[in-house]
Amino acid sequence: MTDLAELLSIARDALDGAASRFVEGVGAPSAVQKGRNDFATEVDLELERTLSRELLERTGIPVHGEEFGGPELTSGTAWVLDPIDGTFNYSAGHPLSGMLLALVREGTPVLGLTWLPGLGQRYAATVEGPVHLNGQPLPRLEPSKLSAAMIGFGTFNIDGEGRIPGIFRFNLMGALSRLSGRMRMHGSTGIDLAYTASGVLGGAVVFGHHPWDNAAGVALVRAAGGVVTDLRGRPWTIESGSVLAAAPGVHEELLDMINDTVDNMSEER
Repeated sequence: MTDLAELLSIARDALDGAASRFVEGVGAPSAVQKGRNDFATEVDLELERTLSRELLERTGIPVHGEEFGGPELTSGTAWVLDPIDGTFNYSAGHPLSGMLLALVREGTPVLGLTWLPGLGQRYAATVEGPVHLNGQPLPRLEPSKLSAAMIGFGTFNIDGEGRIPGIFRFNLMGALSRLSGRMRMHGSTGIDLAYTASGVLGGAVVFGHHPWDNAAGVALVRAAGGVVTDLRGRPWTIESGSVLAAAPGVHEELLDMINDTVDNMSEER
């Protein structure tokens, strides 16, 4: 099956069918501890099994999910699924959480869906666009300015180490606050990217690298005419370690801000 419109319709049906179970499970406690500050609920596991089985049966395309893994994503065709994005929010009963699904071909997302059952919002698009919200097409993103934009910002621990240290994230947040007083930390990458695609946010700074968190939203932003790179301005790929997604104009200003922050931190050393 190669027709993207047909595949998108099947994906919509699958997520619609899982939405009631998603809502019923809000508030589910941690069931599987995956690492420091990371866990999965029983609903994560159940939804991934259910959706993966349906998608494979109906399309013949394998699924790579957050909880159970799957095929390599740099070649071939695969679904990429996050059954619950924003797990901390979901487990706490917070409505900002959702289901993310993308189709990836040769490492490139060609369709994306972000379902937010707690908010009654369903975002979907093929790579050609447009982005649809609850079945209605949205306008393409127009060039804008950072000073007029709300920006989604990823979570962090200032003492955190790793690929993108907490102190860099903290300094970046400070620099951003000088240019835009409208930062938002939703605790959900899917929401940050879907809201960027719809124009609610002017952009999103994403520190995570997992394809199940990023692929659906990248597809939506691209379909909306937005710009997507990593935090250093390199074209985003399924192997990228971060995401910088924004409307035209805003992206360039965000990238300049990030480069200035990197330079300032280097000088301080």
